[in-house]
Amino acid sequence: MRIRLLDRYVAREFLRLFFLFLIAMPLFISLMDLVERLDNYEGIPPALVALSYLYQMPTFMLWAFPAAALIATIFTVNNLARHSEVTAAKTGGISFHRLFAALPVLGVLLTGFALVLSEVAPVANRMRAEVIGERPSGQLSRINFVYRTRDGRVFSIQRLDAVRGEISHLYLEQPPPAPGQPAVHIQAARARYVADEGWLLSDGFVRLIDGSREERAYRFAEMRAVNWSERPDQMLTIPKDPEQMRYSELSEFIENARRSGGRPLKLMVEQAQKIAIPVATLIIILFAAPLAHSSPRGGAAYGIGISLGITIVYLMLFKIAGGAGAGGVLPPLAAAWLPNAVFAVAAGVLMLRVRT
Repeated sequence: MRIRLLDRYVAREFLRLFFLFLIAMPLFISLMDLVERLDNYEGIPPALVALSYLYQMPTFMLWAFPAAALIATIFTVNNLARHSEVTAAKTGGISFHRLFAALPVLGVLLTGFALVLSEVAPVANRMRAEVIGERPSGQLSRINFVYRTRDGRVFSIQRLDAVRGEISHLYLEQPPPAPGQPAVHIQAARARYVADEGWLLSDGFVRLIDGSREERAYRFAEMRAVNWSERPDQMLTIPKDPEQMRYSELSEFIENARRSGGRPLKLMVEQAQKIAIPVATLIIILFAAPLAHSSPRGGAAYGIGISLGITIVYLMLFKIAGGAGAGGVLPPLAAAWLPNAVFAVAAGVLMLRVRT
């Protein structure tokens, strides 16, 4: 019963601080962002600007998760140590690891919540962009490129306008769908994408080539494309905005870019970070608990100082490793997880050295 009371006490102290900072930090980030981008909102009603920041809260909260976990852990452990509660627990035969066993459990639960939030944030970001009429920052057109699909079709396209959903000068090679059936080559001057209907090709030729290289050609004024399900935005090298893409959507864009001969390293890093950042919540808790215990006499200034220092180090590692992954110096997966790996090793060392 005493152990359960301690677990509830530690959990209550941690969660109180965690949610306090989880709410305060996004509000602070929103205020700083508003001040910096105030000129960009000229002509937009204040109510819509406020609504746009409400939609952006999931993203800001996701960014705040590791920092809030860090601050809550350091202050929880430090406060218990300063008031001799850790010493009293040890005197009663309760080790440091058992006293704070609730923290890793909370870390796992909060990591799961952060993973859910990472899937909600892109949807909210798209809604924010619609509310304020923000134009996508990514690539909206593409010229003179080759696009390959999973089933082996090859598109040679002179120009793609993803906003209008139009293609100029298209050449398509489709391999035989089954032995004995002809390959299909299509050439069209124009193609237009209609939502829920697909692609409409104009002014072109269809050539059917069988195994003996016998060719049959047909001219068409207009033709509805069959088995061409890719949308215009899916055929771009870069998505409109990675922050508005869920994990599965990023996977789709990455695969499309690979088939087109591109190296979407930056996108691959950002996709891996969608998991690495939430998991950092747990790793930061495991790192911060023994670190705070190593200086039991530190006060609020110590907690703020050490939290700020660790946050700066983590952000530096995050930026440096992410840049190295985007530039091809590190594999994208390693670049995304490098900060977590460094802090996980440090957490293990601190856990082994802590006085139980």
